[in-house]
Amino acid sequence: MALGTLDRSLPPFFNQGMSVLSKLVLCGALSVFLMVADARFHMSQPIRAALVTVLQPVQWLALKPADALRYSRDYVSGLSQAQSNSADAGKKLAMQSVRAGQADQLAQENNRLRKLLGLREQLAIPVIAAQVLYDAADLYTRKVIIDKGQTDGVDLGSPVLDESGVLGQVTRVHPLVSEVTLLIDSELSIPVLNVRTGARSVAYGDPGAGSSGLELRFMGANSDVQPGDLLTTSGVDGVYPPGLPVAKVRRIEGRSESAFLKIDCQPLALVTGAQHVIVVKPVVGQIPKRPVPDAPPARGKKGTTP
Repeated sequence: MALGTLDRSLPPFFNQGMSVLSKLVLCGALSVFLMVADARFHMSQPIRAALVTVLQPVQWLALKPADALRYSRDYVSGLSQAQSNSADAGKKLAMQSVRAGQADQLAQENNRLRKLLGLREQLAIPVIAAQVLYDAADLYTRKVIIDKGQTDGVDLGSPVLDESGVLGQVTRVHPLVSEVTLLIDSELSIPVLNVRTGARSVAYGDPGAGSSGLELRFMGANSDVQPGDLLTTSGVDGVYPPGLPVAKVRRIEGRSESAFLKIDCQPLALVTGAQHVIVVKPVVGQIPKRPVPDAPPARGKKGTTP
């Protein structure tokens, strides 16, 4: 018999183990049994707890290089960001110092000019800090409720401002809270001044559904108004102090059926999300009352001596 024809398989005497199919069926059945037992009786929970306890130091050590790399990267980026913020803060501080010096100089010049022209001094404006509590329940108006009222010195008609400009006006005062009508309410109007041209006009809340803008009405078709013009309070109504920022002109449309322009303005205040505001005393309450004229002397009757 040739060498290559020899049978190399084990003789039947040594084939004592289970077949591969039997091992597969046994292991599958054992796996299903263990899964069912673990799901019903939580048999592997103590083993898992022990393994987690034993492997916790190993996991902690394995994560240390990644944590060290992340911390070093965050430290470098944070250091560079801190240096950049420090440089920006220094620049802003320098600019604020320059502006403060210019403001002081302008205030001194303004006072000298007022004294020279015989004008009265500008009125001091007392303010009250407040916080917006919630929107008013009326769906057809644009109003908010603030946490200051009569006990805090809030007056009816007081202007309300946020950090960007005029927000609205106090239209109802309660002992502890007050109701503020926003500029975009269709029933509110505010006298404004175009800073670029010096023209006075009146801005009204846009009555459009869901609108958050203002409308500059009664401006003729030949009026000098441009998109981007800044509108501030004119101060002629005796309520709003002059010079408070109100809005910017956003869009101008000509109308063939009317002699007036349709001017849409964007309020500068955060009319839909303001949280912290200040309440300003109305200007009319700060202006001295007109002096009462002296009564004319009584004239005696004809033929009698006074």
